[in-house]
Amino acid sequence: MKLSRRTILQGVGSLPFAVASLRTAAIAQTAPGATPNTDVPPILFVHGNGDYDALWMTTLWRMESNGVARERMMAINFTDPLARSDDKLEQAGRSSTEDQRRELAAAIAELKRRTGAARVALVGSSRGGYAIRNVIKNGGAGDVSHAVLCGTPNHGVFATDDQPNNEFNGRGTFLRSLNEGESEVTPGVAFLTLRSDGLDKYAQPDGRFIGKPGTPTNVNAEGPELRGATNLVLGALDHREVAFHPRAFREIYKFIAGREPARIAIVPETNVRLSGLVTGTPGGVSTNRPVAGATVDIFRVDPETGERMGSAVHSTKTGADGRWGPAQVEPSWSLEFVLAAPDAPITQIYRSPFPRSSDVVHLRPARPIGPADKDAGAVVIMSRPRGYFGLPRDVVLFDGREPADVKPGVPTDATATLRLPASEVGRNIVAQFGEERIVARTWPAAENRIAIAELTY
Repeated sequence: MKLSRRTILQGVGSLPFAVASLRTAAIAQTAPGATPNTDVPPILFVHGNGDYDALWMTTLWRMESNGVARERMMAINFTDPLARSDDKLEQAGRSSTEDQRRELAAAIAELKRRTGAARVALVGSSRGGYAIRNVIKNGGAGDVSHAVLCGTPNHGVFATDDQPNNEFNGRGTFLRSLNEGESEVTPGVAFLTLRSDGLDKYAQPDGRFIGKPGTPTNVNAEGPELRGATNLVLGALDHREVAFHPRAFREIYKFIAGREPARIAIVPETNVRLSGLVTGTPGGVSTNRPVAGATVDIFRVDPETGERMGSAVHSTKTGADGRWGPAQVEPSWSLEFVLAAPDAPITQIYRSPFPRSSDVVHLRPARPIGPADKDAGAVVIMSRPRGYFGLPRDVVLFDGREPADVKPGVPTDATATLRLPASEVGRNIVAQFGEERIVARTWPAAENRIAIAELTY
């Protein structure tokens, strides 16, 4: 099959436990005025290494804004999302390729049961594409109509003769089994790959991005492509943006629906209901296992100052399922989430307004205050879960200046940290990324508090 490669975007600025944990990924009505799309197959979204289903929130909103009913979409939340160092050896809090294949197969069966559809479309970010390919290749092709792989390192993050059981090794056992044969895709399933034109940190010829500077990885920017697939180049997007950016949404929707989306913008709802899951990092490993006994308080805040506007609009304590909510808010409200979880700092999370409802507003406490913070009166983190900070590509300002801890060039950093003296506790800090602007407040580190300005876009 002849490969189809198009450069969609040459340079872009920034725009604004297993089956029991599977759930429809957004509590929202079909977009006002949108015609329901019943011809689009049900869609299951699959997150990447160390991530969670919440990253698909804006994509789900855009799908809803184009008439895709929430009941026909689902996003999997892998129990232990981090890969093992050696796929064949047990590792606490981490998953094997077989663990992921099994969980994804169960999710596909659940979405088919809910919708009555014979086949579903799968969309995966990064490692999520491995699980998709593994399911399809090993008996699941008849259940899948489309497979969209976004930034999936299909030929490895590195390709060397050591670490044969590392799933990210292009010469390792796992990827060699997926890539064997003249065609690298499974017949009967339509495959699309989306990749960056050089800004994907996991598709680089030099090993500096995986801790081995100066060592060849034997992979390059074309690594996510597959023989036999439609392979599209999205230009100057980073590893995560090729899944979560509006331009990625356009290509995902068009490939699955067979037509251009009616709109890229997210259509706001009149009534917004939010809920989510509290998770933790036992032993320093990020998991999607629920945390019981955590309290969540939500405040409406002034978007210009970060000051609270009245008492909490929602308060809850998590049970064994780790769920908080639902909370009723307005689509114009800027919000502060106060998360107090066992054995973790009190985390004050500032968010932009939520234009639509979602039940994947997941909360994870900040890392413990460590040696680097010992002299700080306040610690504030700027976080971008759906992409990295690219300098000089992006407008990135943290308290009025470009963050000193964000490296220029290939985007590699999704967080920036400010450590401020005690004299600056109580003032506001502006986090600006492109057109998204969040105002956070500083809180005393002496009270074991950390503030996070979490970007949505």
